Amino acid sequence: MAFTGKRILIGVSGGIAAYKAAELARRLVSGGARVKVVMTRAAQEFVTPLTFQALTGEKAATAMFGPGSEPLEHIALGQEVDAIVLAPATANLMGKMAAGIGDDLLTTILLASTKPILICPAMNCEMWANPAVQDNVVKLRDRGLEVLHPEAGELACGAIGYGRLPEVETILEALAQLLSPQDLAGRRILVTAGPTHEDLDPVRFLTNRSSGKQGYALAKVARRRGAEVCLISGPSHLPAPHGVERLEVRTAREMLDAVLARFPESEALLMAAAVGDYHPTSRSEHKMKRGSPELTVHLTQNPDILKEVAALKKKQVVVGFAAETRDLEAAARKKLEDKGLDLIVANQVNRPDSGFAVDTNEVTIIGRKNLLLPLPLLSKEEVAEKVLDQVAALLPPPR
Repeated sequence: MAFTGKRILIGVSGGIAAYKAAELARRLVSGGARVKVVMTRAAQEFVTPLTFQALTGEKAATAMFGPGSEPLEHIALGQEVDAIVLAPATANLMGKMAAGIGDDLLTTILLASTKPILICPAMNCEMWANPAVQDNVVKLRDRGLEVLHPEAGELACGAIGYGRLPEVETILEALAQLLSPQDLAGRRILVTAGPTHEDLDPVRFLTNRSSGKQGYALAKVARRRGAEVCLISGPSHLPAPHGVERLEVRTAREMLDAVLARFPESEALLMAAAVGDYHPTSRSEHKMKRGSPELTVHLTQNPDILKEVAALKKKQVVVGFAAETRDLEAAARKKLEDKGLDLIVANQVNRPDSGFAVDTNEVTIIGRKNLLLPLPLLSKEEVAEKVLDQVAALLPPPR
């Protein structure tokens, strides 16, 4: 997990979205982080410090002076963490940060801290659009701080527009990126994910059990590590990972066209999609009706995307995936050689906790230079980390 063993400070300022910081704290704690909450006086009008103490196991800090405060706490709290996330960040808080004002515990911590800071704005849409606020956003970004864009929707005041606190999932992913090594910074990574759909008629199609989870995990983790990521996805219910460009396709032919268009500008291709091997030779214009007890469907082989693209590679790293039910290593090695790949990730899919539509995977990474790396059962994000470690080692020096 990206947050295991990490120390995170959540700064909560006085906006109606302050209650959402409680869910953020809960998610971070469940992800293995140690969380400390610092609240402004206005934030306590919306949520009590006791709420955060119950969720994190640590007393929320609320003031520089008075009962419960510690000498030099404003220095220690900002230095003893791995990152700071401000959620919500009001226009007032961002204005103080831009002007270098430290008039309470939270703003003083921010002045003294040298740790990565993630700012998650939430306010009325007209406040967000105010030129003074936008000038402050530019100043904060120019100083190297990460400022998320608020989301659009109905606000507490009834207005509709940009001003909603980013979703907790978006905040978590942006924070994970701040905490991850940036060994893929600037690299252009192409990932495919999910199944393909091959139409029989307007309501039926051939597909497979792939959910896209492993491919989406690869795209997410590559982005965390600084890469520019394009995700070509077959039909999937999964949301696009934060900061990742997603292209949606349905058929094997559409996926081939999309991969061919993006491959020349990419430095690595991770072909995690479960592409259908065949498509119906002909597609019925209308829904096929029940009739004969038996129905014969003629199938035509789909293009072999991985083989076609690997033949075009120059200095790119090409990674294939082999979903097998037997003879795992032998089948994967044959695919590695036949298709001219640099790496192949093989997984046994006929077990309930590995493969399709689950959150875990047990894989073996095989490479050309006698690489044989069997991994234990891991989360798909952890598998993605291991695969990308190997990709990073194979990439040529940055241009």
